[in-house]
Amino acid sequence: MAEMEELDGNQVSGLVEELSGSSRRRRQEVAHQISLTAKAHPEVLTGHVDALVDALYRPEAQTRWEVLDALSELVALDADAVAGAYDGAEASLFDDGSATVRLSAFVFLCRLGASSPERSDEVWPLLDEAIQCYHGDAEYRDMLVALLGLARGSASDATRKALAARVSFDAESGSGYIKSFSEQIVQALS
Repeated sequence: MAEMEELDGNQVSGLVEELSGSSRRRRQEVAHQISLTAKAHPEVLTGHVDALVDALYRPEAQTRWEVLDALSELVALDADAVAGAYDGAEASLFDDGSATVRLSAFVFLCRLGASSPERSDEVWPLLDEAIQCYHGDAEYRDMLVALLGLARGSASDATRKALAARVSFDAESGSGYIKSFSEQIVQALS
């Protein structure tokens, strides 16, 4: 496979097309390449958002988390374009079989919510439920990092108030990384 810097539009289009191929293994490999591409050069994927959103419904977890990671990178470029991934991210947020898929969905929704007050209000109920479901799980530290991004973003006053209320107990009475990140979130919201 070509280096990320050398991928041209045709190569990216070819990779994206393979996300709907019949080989599970190849879909996973391609999704990984797309995720790497999004981290290095997200702009080359902006014309492929619909295909990425469609890939959120593949059965294998790796394809979904890699595509969610790519979509997370695209939020900063065009939040409106990736907003269509909301339903797929919601389904992935409560995936019983993969903590990695859940975390990638959570990060995507936090970044989407940080893009505008209206989007923060849309995603907050899902994020709030996920915080309650996964509090203290292995991926919770990374969830707190994503919540800090939401707190520093363009969240609405209502979302900011609800987020502060959700993490205030941990900020005051928690311990370790949970206390530390919760304090940082509360500070970012003040």
